[in-house]
This record gives sequence, C-alpha cells and structure tokens, in this order.
Amino acid sequence: MSTALLVIDFQNGLVATDPLPGDAAAISANVRELTERAHAARVPVVFIQHEDEELVPGSEAWKIADSAQAQSSDYFVSKRTPDSFLNTALGATLAEHGVKHVVICGYATEFCVDTTTRRAAANGFTVTLVADAHTTHDKPHATAATIREHHNQTLSSMRSFGPRISAVRTADITF
Repeated sequence: MSTALLVIDFQNGLVATDPLPGDAAAISANVRELTERAHAARVPVVFIQHEDEELVPGSEAWKIADSAQAQSSDYFVSKRTPDSFLNTALGATLAEHGVKHVVICGYATEFCVDTTTRRAAANGFTVTLVADAHTTHDKPHATAATIREHHNQTLSSMRSFGPRISAVRTADITF
C-alpha cells in the first residue's frame, strides 16, 4: 500500500509561539523523527500550510517550523480552511503517487488535524493518526494533552467511513 506522511500546519506562527502548544518539545521531536524516517524510506512527505491574515505566504509565521525538517523535494499544499482537501491540491498530489494510506501529524488537534483525518477517511484513505505527534494550545475547558487524547480515542473509534482510522505512537510507525 502506498503511503504518504501529511504534516499539517506545523508552521512558526502556530507552533513556535508564546505560549507554546502543549508538549511542544516532544511533539516537535516526534514530527522531526517522522519526517526523517519518511524521507529515508522515500515516502512522499506533504506539508500543509494554513494561510490567513496572520499566516501570510512568504512570512516568517507562515514558514514550516525548522524542527519539521522540510526538504525541497517535499510537497507543499496551501489551505484556507481546517480541511486540507477542500479547494487544495492535496487530493491530486496523493492520487499522482497512488497513495492509499496517509499518516497524519501536526497542529491543531481539534481543528485541522481532526477535520483532515475525517476527510481522508471519507475519501477512502486508510488513516494512521500519530497519537503523540499532534498538538494544540491549552483551552479554557481542556489542556492540549486532554484534547489530544480525546481525539486519539474518538477518531480511532469511528467505523462509519469504511476505511479505518488508527491512532499509533511515533515509535510504532513504519514506512
């Protein structure tokens, strides 16, 4: 099965902020490990970058965080909504490589990671959500760790899409 790694919104203006997102150092290390392993295995790595009035293309905030280890041979997809497939080149990029399985990591768990995970499954992809490689900022009602755990459990329990969504730790991901 052809696999691609999707790194969602791992941008300076989202993950290199004050305050930092939850478990920022560990999440960044895991994202870096995933991209390094995917590169070594020659698996397509797709960086998805959110654009808005604060994340302006070309700005420092918009750029991929250094810890993610983006390479010029990677694919870069711009988006303006939490859905990485909506009005973007993501679907075409994955189809071009015959991808049937996506491994998902990045930022923000409850928005872009959640929406893209669901949409990938709805589009027929088998999805692996990297359980310890996505994050968000603490919210008044829940910490980033609680939000991450909730989404790991909820998304991996869904059966209605057909293709499975599994939540797997970085150490257990194989490309």
